[in-house]
Amino acid sequence: MDFEKWEPVYEKILEDFGFSREDDENSAILLSHLLIGPNTVELSALEELISGKDVLVCGNAPKLEIDLKEVNVEDYTIIAADGATAHLIDNGILPHIIVTDLDGDVEKEIEANQQGSIMVVHAHGDNTEKLLKYVPRLNRIIGTTQAAPFSNIHNFGGFTDGDRCVFLAHEFNAESITLVGFDFHDRNVTPMKEKKLKWAQRLLGAF
Repeated sequence: MDFEKWEPVYEKILEDFGFSREDDENSAILLSHLLIGPNTVELSALEELISGKDVLVCGNAPKLEIDLKEVNVEDYTIIAADGATAHLIDNGILPHIIVTDLDGDVEKEIEANQQGSIMVVHAHGDNTEKLLKYVPRLNRIIGTTQAAPFSNIHNFGGFTDGDRCVFLAHEFNAESITLVGFDFHDRNVTPMKEKKLKWAQRLLGAF
């Protein structure tokens, strides 16, 4: 991801939602300090799982259960968007990678992580308390931000957990990317979530 190309999009997102870039940056700094060597994993681990592979990105829309019946999960590298992890684990499917801002069922994510899932943990302005609470319980972590990357904090692009999964797969040169459990027009969500879904759809339109 070329941050110079991403930054104007990021600024529009900040303006649209009234988010604070400074808060995002401070959260990223906190996450950077929490990633202290033994609990991290190299980017090469992501490259090994994704590059040249068929990737299945699992969103957390209610249609996930139906969509999963249409694919053979064993054919894919599985990337789960936050809340989708609980459904996968409950159905005996271990995601290879979990992209999360720690807003879903984190206990299920910890369970998956203990079984080997790589955690791509995202820092943003309003999840600092969750970073402090959960990051010390995780391992095999890669840290991300939607602001400027630095040191051990990366920006692969994307805004919501779901579209960040797709940007991640694209960044590491997936052979193909298949989406399941995505519903950009779900009306049974909060106004904030509906707005985020519109941005996710807009961002994924770049692919």
